[in-house]
Amino acid sequence: MKDNNITTGPIWKGMLSYFWALLLGAFFQQFYNTIDAVVVGRAVGSDGLGAVGGSAAMIVSLFVGFFTGLSSGATVVISQFYGAAKKEDVSRSVHTAIALALAIGLFFSIIGFLLSPLLITAMGTPLEQEKAAIIYLRIFFLGMIPNVVYNMGAGILRAVGDSKSPLKVLIISSFANIFLDVFFVIFLGLGDMGVTQGVMGVAIATVLSQILSAGIVIRMLTKSTDYHKLELKKIRLHSDMLVKIIRIGLPAGFQSTMYTLSNVLIQAAINSFGNNTASAWAAYGKIDVLFWMTVNSLGTVNTTFVGQNYGAGKNDRVRNSVRQSFAIAAVITIPLSIIMYFYGEYLLRIFVKDGDAVIQIGNQMIRFLAPFYVTYIGVEIFSGALRGMGDALIPMLITMSGICVLRVGWILFAFPMNRTIEMVETSYPLTWITTSILFLIYYFIYIGKKKIR
Repeated sequence: MKDNNITTGPIWKGMLSYFWALLLGAFFQQFYNTIDAVVVGRAVGSDGLGAVGGSAAMIVSLFVGFFTGLSSGATVVISQFYGAAKKEDVSRSVHTAIALALAIGLFFSIIGFLLSPLLITAMGTPLEQEKAAIIYLRIFFLGMIPNVVYNMGAGILRAVGDSKSPLKVLIISSFANIFLDVFFVIFLGLGDMGVTQGVMGVAIATVLSQILSAGIVIRMLTKSTDYHKLELKKIRLHSDMLVKIIRIGLPAGFQSTMYTLSNVLIQAAINSFGNNTASAWAAYGKIDVLFWMTVNSLGTVNTTFVGQNYGAGKNDRVRNSVRQSFAIAAVITIPLSIIMYFYGEYLLRIFVKDGDAVIQIGNQMIRFLAPFYVTYIGVEIFSGALRGMGDALIPMLITMSGICVLRVGWILFAFPMNRTIEMVETSYPLTWITTSILFLIYYFIYIGKKKIR
């Protein structure tokens, strides 16, 4: 069994070491879409940016988010078996996870490709961006199998405490994506041919990069000498492991889907203000991702630390993992929020070369929402801890109530009474605060019942 500092040693040191590798990994993961947005925004214009980073990005998040949630079930199962040193169970769960990734990836490819036009139109995407958004989305879905295989493989590596290998893969594939973006859009001149052709170029570059990342991570798993070694001939669905993975992963997948669905409704409301606002929201999303990368990485760190220590029966480290990850999240989030509040305009100009109106709207969005980021910390930390202990159903219900239902209700009933951007933005802090409080209450109830002291 590979030696790691998750079940032994100072928790905060192990968390920070694991977190920084994970955060860099998340950064390079976001590089795919961010570089797409920069290249299109600078070479094609704000409509190209809106096509890549607006409605299409929301729909991509909807599908990928579901699988990411589902794959978290595999991460939890593998981390618990790994913490308990159950070699055979780790192996069977790994091969089941990869088989599930292949099946779900194929399913998403077909469904996503067929539904792309309907989804883009239903979201009220501005006409100037609609055709290009459909093209981008369809090409992206054609590459869904390598996308989900990479994410599942990276989740397996992180479950056993290896956060550096996925980082190396992402660095390689991200630089490949940059090269291919420039090659297709600038060198081949697709960006000069119009919005649709420019967007097509970055979509193809993204898919090719995903194929590269999936190939590398599969090779890493097949060359491993640890419990999680992958043997291609053994890839199959073991029913008992599939049930364990789905029991934890399916609620998490639905949780992510419902979260994204509420954001899709937000995107539709944003689109109603016109293409400048849609482009500003897309640009803001590329900056906003700095916070989400940070807090999501800490949530994943917490899930892994809680999962392995829970599997090893070290309940004191379970509680301490939650406390220390919460403290780390607050220490990072507060300065990040301040930087974004005061320097957001300069960050926006990375993505938008023309249109002071887009910059002005985007800066207002940043200044409204950044001060509230700290209120979301509890959602990621507590839900990550609960998943690490094997509880995914109640966190799904809490997220559905506190974020999804409340946010949808706000947009459907409050927003029509005062159709302003500020009313749309208010739905975020309102739901973050409510859901964090609900998770805090349930977390203490859960650890009390489990007698985790």
